Amino acid sequence: MAENGKNFDHRRAAMNKEQYNGNFTDPSSMNEKKRRDREERQNIVLWRQPLVTLQYFSLELLVILKEWTSKLWHRQNIVVCFLLLLAVLIATYYVEGAHQQYVQRIEKQFLLYAYWIGLGILSSVGLGTGLHTFLLYLGPHIASVTLAAYECNSVNFPEPPYPDQIICPDEEGIEGSISLWSIISKVRIEACMWGVGTAIGELPPYFMARAARLSGAEPDDEEYQEFEEMLEHAEAAQDFASRAKLAIQNLVQKVGFFGILACASIPNPLFDLAGITCGHFLVPFWTFFGATLIGKAIIKMHIQKIFVIITFSKHIVEQMVAFIGAVPGIGPSLQKPFQEYLEAQRQKLHHRSGMGTPQGENWLSWIFEKLVVVMVCYFILSIVNSMAQSYAKRIQQRFSSEEKTK
Repeated sequence: MAENGKNFDHRRAAMNKEQYNGNFTDPSSMNEKKRRDREERQNIVLWRQPLVTLQYFSLELLVILKEWTSKLWHRQNIVVCFLLLLAVLIATYYVEGAHQQYVQRIEKQFLLYAYWIGLGILSSVGLGTGLHTFLLYLGPHIASVTLAAYECNSVNFPEPPYPDQIICPDEEGIEGSISLWSIISKVRIEACMWGVGTAIGELPPYFMARAARLSGAEPDDEEYQEFEEMLEHAEAAQDFASRAKLAIQNLVQKVGFFGILACASIPNPLFDLAGITCGHFLVPFWTFFGATLIGKAIIKMHIQKIFVIITFSKHIVEQMVAFIGAVPGIGPSLQKPFQEYLEAQRQKLHHRSGMGTPQGENWLSWIFEKLVVVMVCYFILSIVNSMAQSYAKRIQQRFSSEEKTK
């Protein structure tokens, strides 16, 4: 596989050289032009050029809608089959009958799976950035289940309202009956579905690099261009980031399935490079996706899950609160809101419909809610900026092609 990839690189380099010689174009000047264009696009953000950014975002959205409409129009058979299937599902959902109990059960499970898979996809795909859904959603969910399990001495939370709201079951559990494995089993579905979503979110870099490699066309993605530049200057790499990227590229290229599995099984912000490497060297799809799925949805997910459960276990939380109170000077004032928050959570767990409304939340929960809002807003802004820059790139490419034809 590596030998075929190197031969392909030599042929492609020869083609580029001929192209440069034919057009009397200096490669260094072209690289300088690309660098200037990239800097110009990076200035198109909402806080610097709001009107231009919004205009380009709207135009890019229209271009994407037009492209998708054209693709759907050329695949009318698939669209018709999908619409027929959708009509059958809608009819099954609304027609009364004995099957409704199964429909409701399937609907509940489908929405649960779709929710966590969607959050996983958002974590690794964000049109330029990812939404840290583990820190914002899955991590707090595992933490709340852990706190509730130790408070209720049980994981038999009634459904509904769980997982929207956790309430202790009517029958009291036995003190000390909660184990690490019981909590892991309780949150396994949510965690694994989130891991599946993160694995699916790693596919676009793979397909992009694979398509660029097979077509031999000039790649549009900047990460892919940086990847090719890294391969060209691999021996001269000195900084830590370049060496780390090169190490991941060598691991994936030489070890194959187990190299991909190793990169996917640990928190790795450079995993996009693994997907680009696999696509560039034409690694089979199921080799890449299978290793990524096992690594992210099983191995890494259990590591993260166990870490959160241990961190929020009852005795660890009590020790952390005591440690905060022992801080000289500001310790007692910081300890009080944490104690109030934990007490409010305990009251919610034992809340019943006839017991009135539980106490309001303190400033810790208020800060966390506002943090979630800020991160979601930043995520949306990053998507707007990324799409606006994508349209600016279209304009630059159109100008370049017009200059070549003159």
